[in-house]
Amino acid sequence: MTKLEKTALTPSTHTAPPARFSHGVRKGNILQVAGQVGFLPAVEGQAPTPAGPTLREQTLQTFANVKAILEEGGATWDDVMMMRVYLTDTSHFAELNALYNEYFADLKEAPSARTTVYVGLPAGLLIEIDALAVLG
Repeated sequence: MTKLEKTALTPSTHTAPPARFSHGVRKGNILQVAGQVGFLPAVEGQAPTPAGPTLREQTLQTFANVKAILEEGGATWDDVMMMRVYLTDTSHFAELNALYNEYFADLKEAPSARTTVYVGLPAGLLIEIDALAVLG
């Protein structure tokens, strides 16, 4: 049996991870996106900057960051089987669901499964999302 190659994925819009991990990894038809936050696209020589102070701004940017990794690995939202959402504030749950429904309204396939948990994130960050996709 041939061993499948594992490929690290780092879109040009992303800075190098702050520790020894990949923004995304693909092995065969499995693609795992590491937790992404609402940082604007990387600018060389500048520290990562949140998209804004609101949940909406950060969530939409986080979706864009996850999507960039999916695309780098040859996947789309329709390939995503599971998303995990990490919020810092329980009062953001209803707004998150509204944003989620709006963003994914046009999915061609069944929506992915999702888990939402509450965590602490670095100062100013309100949301983090990771995703698991299966291609083909």
